Amino acid sequence: MIKLTLKDGSIREIENAMSAAEVVKGIGMGLYKSACCVKIDGNVCDLRTTIDKDCTFEVMTFDSEEGKKTFWHTASHILAQAVKRLYPDTKLAIGPAIDNGFYYDFDTEKAFTADDLAAIEAEMKKIVKEGIDLEQFSLPVDEAIAMLEKMGEPYKVELCKEHADKGEAISFYKQGEFTDLCAGPHLMNVAVVKAFKLTACTGAYWRGDAKGKQLSRIYGTAFPKASELEAHLAAVEEARKRDHNKIGRELEYFTTVDCIGQGLPILLPKGARTIQLLQRWIEDEEQKRGYLLTKTPLMAKRDLYKISGHWDHYRDGMFILGDPDDEEKECFALRPMTCPFQYQVFLNRARSYRDLPMRLGETSTLFRNEDSGEMHGLIRVRQFTISEGHLILRPEQLEEEFKGCLELAKYVLDTVGMLENCTFRFSQWDPENPKNKYEGTKEQWEEAQAVMGKILDNLGVEYTIGIDEAAFYGPKLDIQYKNVFGKEDTIVTIQIDMLLAAKFGMEYTDVDGKKRMPYIIHRTSLGCYERTLAYLIERYAGALPLWMSPEQVRILPVTDRAAEYSAKVLEKLERRGIRATIDSRKEGVGYKIRQAQLEKIPYFFIVGDKEVEAETLSLRSHKEGDLGVMAMEDVLNKIFEENETKAR
Repeated sequence: MIKLTLKDGSIREIENAMSAAEVVKGIGMGLYKSACCVKIDGNVCDLRTTIDKDCTFEVMTFDSEEGKKTFWHTASHILAQAVKRLYPDTKLAIGPAIDNGFYYDFDTEKAFTADDLAAIEAEMKKIVKEGIDLEQFSLPVDEAIAMLEKMGEPYKVELCKEHADKGEAISFYKQGEFTDLCAGPHLMNVAVVKAFKLTACTGAYWRGDAKGKQLSRIYGTAFPKASELEAHLAAVEEARKRDHNKIGRELEYFTTVDCIGQGLPILLPKGARTIQLLQRWIEDEEQKRGYLLTKTPLMAKRDLYKISGHWDHYRDGMFILGDPDDEEKECFALRPMTCPFQYQVFLNRARSYRDLPMRLGETSTLFRNEDSGEMHGLIRVRQFTISEGHLILRPEQLEEEFKGCLELAKYVLDTVGMLENCTFRFSQWDPENPKNKYEGTKEQWEEAQAVMGKILDNLGVEYTIGIDEAAFYGPKLDIQYKNVFGKEDTIVTIQIDMLLAAKFGMEYTDVDGKKRMPYIIHRTSLGCYERTLAYLIERYAGALPLWMSPEQVRILPVTDRAAEYSAKVLEKLERRGIRATIDSRKEGVGYKIRQAQLEKIPYFFIVGDKEVEAETLSLRSHKEGDLGVMAMEDVLNKIFEENETKAR
């Protein structure tokens, strides 16, 4: 008997080896109809996989991330089949599942346009109605290459040849007349892909290399039900309305200028003010927690980066001043990180255990030479500002200090309203990394990851594991945030560094008088301020909470007689640090109200003769609308309290 341990802990027994699909059918036909793939011993597998030994067994439906990926991957094959039917001379590149959908890259004589998508969608619908089964098969490398060459698919041949030295058979999936090089997993039949939409067509380089062939990429998404697709498309439309690249420019938070360059945004007065507010708040919060403020140079000689290892591991991502290969002349580079600079504070004099933990914080401007295709508004830039910090500590202080870093990050993210949309990822090394990314020994990495895993478990952090996503010097906790389009980026990191202290000769005198190397934690409190501003604009659709709004209150006098009273109110607001203005333009009050609403001012006061006489204010809120007439002091106290408590 073969024993399968199901997700709920129950045991299911089968007498003979059989496919995962047959196992699922045995559990229930309803479950089989909704199954996309399975997990066997924690590994995502095709439903066609043969079960021939004891294992853990979990069925993945569209409700799971793995199920969605399988569903969308199958949809990408349906797209490719439709394109090959309509445009037989088209060459296939790759077609993976991505966040919220899929794409496929094609080499075609004429790039696809939006007008072509309707015809391709219609053909995809025909394919789905045909109810074609997907069949998986494998071939030896030489036979696979020969078949792909006969098919006239040069990009697939290139991919196949890369596996020639691995001694593994090459996997294919066939649906009707269409065959594609693919490792899977895939659905059993195309018929379940009932609702889909091709959303865009763009250009793309083969393998992301600007020197490579220009391809035509088609994006799409798919769902089991039409209602789910409609809900998704409605959410996408709402996301477009919230896109910081759109409303951030409309509300004049930032702009970009071609002659300055991609990834180098100009923060306009509103954006600059909001980021200043966030920076001051973070610096104050860090000071409360024992952080020492530093200010270090924006560049350094290559010598510094050679000591840290960044010159070997990060050189391609740096802006270099001078010839990097001429060792006879000085060469500088703008800093992509702060750590080797802040270490010099520790190294300034001899240290003992009494100096530890040393918590160093800095509002750092960093520079990274990102690819031009990666640039996106304020989210992906080449120059950015970050709440950088490094904690230098004794080994026995590691867990408590890591806890403090996590608590600070969670407090900050919760206060700005982002924590509820965050996930946590334990980023680990991959000893098989082909680019030799990591420094240190296997033993050092296993120790560091074991320590970090224990800390995370002790703190009750729910996390996923990201293999090959660690820094080159140690594992890290990445706090992930999804923008309105579902794309995930890292917003905050907390890293355990087990290598750089030794590189810089950092040591302290311990209680017993012996010299020891400290542990180092790299961390951010809020992460990149530009990226955070982008997320906040999207999170609040441009209507930022009162405490972080560049203009918090606008006073709208109705008559000239209200000018003196309006000035009095303004003085009271400014005395308590409220950012307020008076709209004294010779315009009707209706126009002024509409402008305040369009500019998403949190509160605006309407002041007429009645308000002057009674010392009241007619209060309106962008979020809540007309709040009626209230005593001036009551209105001001409401504003002061909301600002001080950072309510949102």
